[in-house]
Amino acid sequence: MAVGISGLATGDLCSRLAYFGKKGRFIMKNTIGRVAAILRKDFAVGPRSPLVLFAIAMPIIITLIMYLVFGISHDPHLGVVDQGNSELVAALQEIADAEGIQVTVLPSLQEAQLREAVNLNDYDAGLVLPAGFDEAVRAGQQPPLIFFVSGESGFMDRIVLAVTALEQIRHVQGKESSVQVEIVDVGNREAIPLSTRLIPVIAFYAFAIAGLFVPASSIVEEREHRTIQAVLVSPARVNEFLVAKAVFGMILAFCLAFLTLLLNQAVGPYWLDVAVVLFVTSIFWALLGVLVGTLAANSQTLFAIMKGSGVLMFGPVIFYIFPDWPQWIAKFFPTYWALDPLWRVVSNGSRLASLWPSLLIVVAICIALAALVHFTGQRMLRRISAS
Repeated sequence: MAVGISGLATGDLCSRLAYFGKKGRFIMKNTIGRVAAILRKDFAVGPRSPLVLFAIAMPIIITLIMYLVFGISHDPHLGVVDQGNSELVAALQEIADAEGIQVTVLPSLQEAQLREAVNLNDYDAGLVLPAGFDEAVRAGQQPPLIFFVSGESGFMDRIVLAVTALEQIRHVQGKESSVQVEIVDVGNREAIPLSTRLIPVIAFYAFAIAGLFVPASSIVEEREHRTIQAVLVSPARVNEFLVAKAVFGMILAFCLAFLTLLLNQAVGPYWLDVAVVLFVTSIFWALLGVLVGTLAANSQTLFAIMKGSGVLMFGPVIFYIFPDWPQWIAKFFPTYWALDPLWRVVSNGSRLASLWPSLLIVVAICIALAALVHFTGQRMLRRISAS
C-alpha cells in the first residue's frame, strides 16, 4: 500500500513538473514574442526620430572632425621615375619597410607626369633619376637630382623622404653615411598620440547618444504622447516594454560604436575582441539609458538629469586625454569601467584573457542596473496608473 501511495505521489509530482515546465515555455515564448513586437515597432518608428537620425550620422560626423583635426595618418610616399636602371631604386625599396616609407617605381611616367602627380598629392614627394646617374655619382660628379615635394605633405614626411634618399645615394657612391640620425623622445617614453587618446571620446559620444540618450528619450516620448498606455493595455508588461527599449539601445550603440571606431581606423587587429567588449559595454549603456528614462517624468526632467550627470559620465574620458593626471581617480567614475576595456584592447592591444576582470565588473554593474530598472519601472507604472 505504501508503495502505491509513493508511486501515486511521484506520478503526481512529475505531472505537476511537466505542467509547470510546459507553462514556463509558453510564458517565455509569449514574452519573447511581445518584446520582439515592441522592438520591431521601435525599429520602424526610429528612423523618423531626429535623435535616432543624429545617432546614425554620429560616426560620419566624428570621422569628419577627426580628419579635419588630424588628417589621415599614413607612411611617407615616394614616387620614383628611373630613367637609367639606377641601383638607388633597389636600395630604396629594400629599406622601405624598415624606414617606414612607401616607394613606388613609375617606369611609364616622365618627369612632367611625376611632377603633376606630386602636385595632385598622389605622392608626398617625387624623385627623378636621369640616365647615367650611378656612374656620375661614383665618378665624383654632381649630377642633377630632381626632387619634387607636395605642398600638402607633412613637414616630417618631407624630411624623412629627403634624408632617406640622400643616405642611399651615399651608399651608391660607395661611402658610409657620415651622420647617424637617432630620434629620441625626451618626454614620456610611453607617450601615446593624441589621436589615440581621443578614442575614449569617440566611443563615449557613440555610446552616450545611441545607447543612453536614444532609449531614455524614447521612453519619455512615449509617456508624454501617452502611447505607453496603449502598449501596457495590451498583454505586454512593463518589464517587457523596458527590455525592448534596452535591446534597441544596445543594438544601436553596438553598431554605431563599432562603425565609428572602424571609420577612424581604431579597431585594430583584434576586431573580435573589440566586438565582445563593445557588446558587454553596450548593455551597460542601454540599461543606464532605460534607468534614466524611467526616472524622468518629462523631457525637461530628462535634459536636467543628462546635464546634471554629464560630469559624472564624461569624467573618466578626461583622464585618457591627460595621461599625466593620477589615473586612480578615474576609477571612482562608474563609466570608467565601461570605457577602460575598450581603451585597453584598442590602444594597448590587450586580449580578452586579460580583460575579464574589468568585464566582470561591467557585468556586475549591469546586474545592479537591471535591478534598479525593475524597481523604477514598477514605480513608473504606478505613476502612469495614477494619472
